[in-house]
Amino acid sequence: MDADGAARVAINARAAVRGQIGGVERLAREMAERLPRLRPERYTVIRPPTALAHRAGHLWEQAVLPVRAARHGLIYSPANLAPLASRRNVLVIHDVAALRHPDAYSRGYVAYQRRMLPALARRARMLLTVSEFSKRELVEVLRVAPERVAVIPEGVGERFRPDADTVAVRQRCGLAGQYVLTVGTVSGRKNLSALQQAARALRDRGAELVVAGSDRGYLRGGEISLRRLGYVEDADLPGLYAGALALAFSSRYEGFGLPCLEAMACGTPVVAAASGALPETVADAGLLVDPGDSGAFADALVAAAFDERRRDPLVAAGLRRAAEFPWDRTASLTDAVIGSALEGR
Repeated sequence: MDADGAARVAINARAAVRGQIGGVERLAREMAERLPRLRPERYTVIRPPTALAHRAGHLWEQAVLPVRAARHGLIYSPANLAPLASRRNVLVIHDVAALRHPDAYSRGYVAYQRRMLPALARRARMLLTVSEFSKRELVEVLRVAPERVAVIPEGVGERFRPDADTVAVRQRCGLAGQYVLTVGTVSGRKNLSALQQAARALRDRGAELVVAGSDRGYLRGGEISLRRLGYVEDADLPGLYAGALALAFSSRYEGFGLPCLEAMACGTPVVAAASGALPETVADAGLLVDPGDSGAFADALVAAAFDERRRDPLVAAGLRRAAEFPWDRTASLTDAVIGSALEGR
């Protein structure tokens, strides 16, 4: 702490208090928990009321948060947005999906992102992102100097394990038989239409392709004919992954692709699109497919789900890959960057 007793870094926990969890919210929650545990004298968490977690919280983030963080040297914001007027921001921008794929978002959401992201990137004390792919995107789209961006990958929680309980989530979701899973919010950029042929091929072998993920008001183009489970509670996710024959991840644009690592940690083989940051995240521990090739997705998913000669090496490689990404590593790397910013380096 400083001499007056104030913690030196305020953690903007607006995304951490949201009820539904995606990759952005996962990072926010994990860092709001792990950074203060790692270095309690450095961090304090500032949370808004839950009602202000989403769109209603823009004003809180822009006006209330800077006042509450006035005695702090830095404001760490892990979820793309931060107080625009502040020059103390250490900001995580996960990707620029709304600027690259505006048709997948509402007009208002895109307009806000177009206005805020370049200005925040320009003013921030330090920028963080989650992959080398996203760093290149920030440099190209937001005109950020590459030396101003640090890459710190996301992580996998300890509860994502092959022996996670599958019984309860199967009962809650009505999953009586074999299934292949895809996870994520439902929007156009997730490219779920590429999985229709795979769903038919899997059905012929007695397995169902199911989608776990919510609609969000600012997302567009998510109409699909696959069976939807809706939002699956966070506590049920490990069991949902562990019970699946494979994970299908067909997105055309991802800043990281956290479900791929979470599935791997649960012993579930991964078939992902060879686009965005997914080749970087999955590496050689999964099967990478052209996102426009529905037939290739079908063949790869059938192999990952049913061909033991393909499946067993993928499971082993996935477990090794996921073990390289503990959340404590993410917290330690984040703390090191923040420490450099505090020291003016």
